[in-house]
Amino acid sequence: MPTPRPDVLNFLATRRSRPAKTLGLPVPDRAALIPMLEMAARSPDHGKLEPWRFVVLERGALLRLADAIPSHANGQDQEAIAKAQKQYLEAHLAVAVIEVQRPSPKVPPIEQTYSAGAVCLALLNAALASGWGANWLSGWPSHDAGFAVAALGLAPNERIAGLIHIGTETSVPPERPRPDIAAITTWLSE
Repeated sequence: MPTPRPDVLNFLATRRSRPAKTLGLPVPDRAALIPMLEMAARSPDHGKLEPWRFVVLERGALLRLADAIPSHANGQDQEAIAKAQKQYLEAHLAVAVIEVQRPSPKVPPIEQTYSAGAVCLALLNAALASGWGANWLSGWPSHDAGFAVAALGLAPNERIAGLIHIGTETSVPPERPRPDIAAITTWLSE
């Protein structure tokens, strides 16, 4: 019989991301952030490839990234540009989880992508469980290869899987509607 971990189960049953725009100072310092990165790195990585890495974006880097956004707009209107910049301008700390596609005869690229997504969620949960507010965002700049190369120096086999914003929670968001499990679950017995 398994031994339940009520504290962990309660965390998972009640976890709630905090909107990035509500995250303020202070933010975790390096000593506080490293254990969260270590927890995230325990995610399944399908063949021990470590198909991801971290880029910690402190305030100065976030401001530089905000300044770089307009030159990568590629047809985005001014409203979309301003909204994308705001994500970086209002942030004090974010961790870019970088998906690193590695050649492998056994682990297809899609599984490496899934692993990078698992790392994003694990880092988000590690930050929340550590008492910080946190949010997983992306946005069109993070999906723009030119922005990723120019702003973060990513290699051709890399892309941004997510930006995990971490800071002090300044307001508690209301609970949001959750999926109807019965409507999205199929049970097969044969």
